[in-house]
Amino acid sequence: MNPILIGAITFAFGFGGVLLGTWLRTALPKHHLDGESKDVIMLGIGLIATMTALVLGLVTASASSSFDAVDDAVKETAGQILALDRILVRYGPETAEIREGLKHAVGERIDMIWPNDSSQPVGIDPTTAGMASRLEALADSIRSLKPKDELQRALQPRAVDLAEGMLQTRWVGMIDTEASVPLPFLMVLLFWITVIFAAFGMFAPNRTAIAALFVCALSIGGALFLVLEMDAPFDGFLRVSPDPLRVAHTHINR
Repeated sequence: MNPILIGAITFAFGFGGVLLGTWLRTALPKHHLDGESKDVIMLGIGLIATMTALVLGLVTASASSSFDAVDDAVKETAGQILALDRILVRYGPETAEIREGLKHAVGERIDMIWPNDSSQPVGIDPTTAGMASRLEALADSIRSLKPKDELQRALQPRAVDLAEGMLQTRWVGMIDTEASVPLPFLMVLLFWITVIFAAFGMFAPNRTAIAALFVCALSIGGALFLVLEMDAPFDGFLRVSPDPLRVAHTHINR
């Protein structure tokens, strides 16, 4: 889902509801809009507004949870990379080639997920371009090391565990980038927003009130835009920061 498009559609439905309400005010008989009718209508609109707030809260919580999970996975991977590199340093000079391969693999992964050229597609799938085989080859290389003393025998299993942990964590980014905001939620939300703003438009007393409703519709569209931006943590304006991985990359093989 395109966040900008959904935000624009939400605004259009909201302010379209205002215009529909102003038309209904002129089309309906006057007694349909008297004080008693207004009280009943606004009571129903209050119920819909409450449900809309609940759904918006659920959608926001879902998108925020997805974004935070990916952000935590990036930070966890950066920590694993640094820990693995230091263990390989302590193991001995025979791990120099493995550390160089680790640095190359991390740099390549950063360039795939956060390309410098914004026109390039974001490469989230860890199986693309042989990335999976390179990472697995690094883990196999660590496993095939031949310890010569007690220190190396103690460090090798720890290095293998970290490498396998990185292989497992790499899938989290791809899994959590799947849309967590269901389309039916958005469709129902659009309908409720239209109904709410149509009721507001029916009782808007002047152009100043209509202008205020315009700003409100724009704000609702902006809110959904931000929610859907969080739901795509590697695309758009709100993206997971690559800084933890970049810091880890610069400290590998030093």
